[in-house]
Amino acid sequence: MKKILSWNVNGIRAVQKKGFIDWLKKESPDILAIQETKAQIEQLDDELINIDGYKSCFMSAKRKGYSGTALYLKEVPEKIENLGIEEFDDEGRAIIAHFKDFSLINCYFPNSQEAGKRLDYKLRFCDAILNKCNELVASGKNVVLCGDYNIAHTEIDLKNPKSNHKNPGFLPEEREWMTKYLDAGYADVFRRFHPDEKDHYTWWSYRFSAREKNVGWRIDYHCVNENFSDKVIKSEIRNEVMGSDHCPVSIDLDVD
Repeated sequence: MKKILSWNVNGIRAVQKKGFIDWLKKESPDILAIQETKAQIEQLDDELINIDGYKSCFMSAKRKGYSGTALYLKEVPEKIENLGIEEFDDEGRAIIAHFKDFSLINCYFPNSQEAGKRLDYKLRFCDAILNKCNELVASGKNVVLCGDYNIAHTEIDLKNPKSNHKNPGFLPEEREWMTKYLDAGYADVFRRFHPDEKDHYTWWSYRFSAREKNVGWRIDYHCVNENFSDKVIKSEIRNEVMGSDHCPVSIDLDVD
C-alpha cells in the first residue's frame, strides 16, 4: 500500500516554524506533494531539504516568494520532470514523478483572480494538464493528479455557492473544465467515497473565523484515471491538521 498526501502549505518556510518536519515524520506518507512553497531551494535550510527517510524535489518559481511545488518521496522515482511548458514551469506550477505503477502529477493550479484577470492563463494550464494526463494514459501509464486545483467543482464543494458564482475558483469556465476533465475518463476519488456529503472543505479564508465555523471550499483533490480508481482504497480530508489556510488531503493506494 502507498499513502499519498497533498497539501498547500502556503509557504514552506512558514509551515516549517509550525512543526512541519515533526508532522511529516509522524505521518510518514510514502509521498507528500506540497504546493505554494513560496521559496527557491537556496532559501531553504538543510533540515528542510534532507528530511530523514525522504528524497526531496523542488520546482520553484523564478519569482521569489511565489507559487512553487515540491515532493518528499520515500521511494526514488524512475524519473522526475516538469511540464516542459515555459509559461507554467517559470511559476513552478507542476512536478511529475514517474513510478512503476503510476505517474504522480503534483500541481498548483493558478488562481483566476478577481474579474477573471488570469482566467485565460489558468485555462491554458488546465488544458495542458489534461493533455499530459491523456498522453500518459495513452502510453499505458496510470495517473494520480493531486494538488490545489483552485476550483470548487459543484455547489456541494463550497459553503456559500450562491454568493460565489462570479468569484475566482467558482467561475463557470473553471467548473466546466473540471467537468470536461472528469468526463475525459478521470475520477474525483473523494467524491467516490463521499458522493453526496456536504461540509467537506480543504480551504478556509483567514477572515471571519471561517475555519472555526467551517465556512470553506473543497479545492484540493486527488484524481485518477478510471481504470486505476479501484486501486484507491481510502480518500480523506485531514482538516484537523493546522499550519496553513488549506488542510492536507490523502489517499491510500493498493499498490506495492
